[in-house]
Amino acid sequence: MTINQSGWRPEAPVQGGPDAAPTYTGNKALMLEEPLLFEIGGSDRTGVDLPEAPKVKSRLGGLERLKPIELPGLTEPEAVRHYTRLSRQNYAIDLGLFPLGSCTMKHNPRLNEKMARLPGFADLHPLTPVDGTQGALALIHLVAEWLKTLTNMPGIAMSPKAGAHGELCGLLAIRAAHEAKGDARKIILVPESAHGTNPATAAFAGYAVKGIPATGDGRVDLEALKAALSPEVAGVMITNPNTCGLFERDMIAICEAVHGIGGYVYCDGANFNAIVGRVRPGDLGVDAMHINLHKTFSTPHGGGGPGSGPVVFSQALAPYAPLPFVEKHDDRYVLVEEETVAAEGHSDAFGRMVAFHGQMGMFVRAAAYMMSHGADGLKQVSEDAVLSANYILRSLEDTLDAPFAASGPCMHEAIFSDAGFAEGFSTLDVAKGLIDEGFHPMTMYFPLVVHGAMLIEPTETESKAALDQFIGALRHVAGKAKAGDAALKAAPVHAPRRRLDETAAARKPVLVWKEPVQARAAE
Repeated sequence: MTINQSGWRPEAPVQGGPDAAPTYTGNKALMLEEPLLFEIGGSDRTGVDLPEAPKVKSRLGGLERLKPIELPGLTEPEAVRHYTRLSRQNYAIDLGLFPLGSCTMKHNPRLNEKMARLPGFADLHPLTPVDGTQGALALIHLVAEWLKTLTNMPGIAMSPKAGAHGELCGLLAIRAAHEAKGDARKIILVPESAHGTNPATAAFAGYAVKGIPATGDGRVDLEALKAALSPEVAGVMITNPNTCGLFERDMIAICEAVHGIGGYVYCDGANFNAIVGRVRPGDLGVDAMHINLHKTFSTPHGGGGPGSGPVVFSQALAPYAPLPFVEKHDDRYVLVEEETVAAEGHSDAFGRMVAFHGQMGMFVRAAAYMMSHGADGLKQVSEDAVLSANYILRSLEDTLDAPFAASGPCMHEAIFSDAGFAEGFSTLDVAKGLIDEGFHPMTMYFPLVVHGAMLIEPTETESKAALDQFIGALRHVAGKAKAGDAALKAAPVHAPRRRLDETAAARKPVLVWKEPVQARAAE
């Protein structure tokens, strides 16, 4: 059988199919049938010997537990084996290409991880006195200066914890700037090609959201945007490069139009990986932009974190950037945490986003990534990412419908639709087929402007050989969807679990384990 060199995958022998020759254990060689923790251990036993807790007067004030916690007790080998077995059923960037679009799942250099685990950074307590954190503050200041230089933006907030948190930070600064002028505004414009978090963040910040359509080539309709401008518009949230994988060529004109009615331009910088060293958003007229350190400057992400989303600001918005921030005074670094002691130009800070400064581990990883690549290396990163995406686009446009193939070169990601699939076959079927090929599926059904969208971001860290293998696998699976191959409807057949009922899993998830009711013999 053919082995997927991009990563390990559990696979049953071809002869007889995956259900042939049932085993006593339910395991199939190294594809282990792993039970739940509750099915391994019982609450009536434990893997360790502990003395009885002394009887003391309760200090819980009536909040005592009314019944046993009923967590299963496992021995150390049982616990270690359980999580190790589960880990072998996960897909990971260390196993193969991760084609999620708009997520930039690049390989994370181990140098970054080694630096982040240095005790002086990893063990740093957020309440450590400033005199004992000079090295950490120096590193935060270093990353901030790199980000300001790469974007040509004079202000920065390092504390936001992720992209959407950074979006909220930018909008709060925009609100503060308008309110300082006595000009509270109510509307944020959001193009169809923007990230889905943009309208959600604007609504969360209390703004009414007005959509702006895209043109046929997948970019913001400039004339429609201009027609939507009014004294009620606080600003626009625009993703550039956008979610169609394209650079917004009218960005300067968009900024000029929004500035013309006294509004501000927020740029979603989640896709900054495509333009680092090539484009400085400040030169385009952007007023605020978050940067996902966990995307553009590596580090692991997904599954809820960890993340980091510093926000850079134009001269107009810099005074309203949140606290705290780091300043360098001669050879000493100061953490400014109060408006009353902020230096000139920072006294209008709208407040703070988090209790402390931010995600230290992310700052360390980003600093290691920046310093190891250098300015020329970061520019090459973006160029290679764009090259990889265009290689994917041009290699598959004869097999899959590419709605924006004629819109010019794509940026960090290539997008395809389900046009041409046999009746009854969908993007979901292709995604399930890719699992059998040993790949995590690409982003599906987003952006919404493309029917049955397949959004693929190969990143700069994949070799041509890895890209060729992925292209071959996707071509093979797409061929089945176009031919109406019924076998594709059963995919995945080589995964630890077969295809789920997607609707039931979403609407009726089973989140709590309950002990099965034992059938009693009739008396």
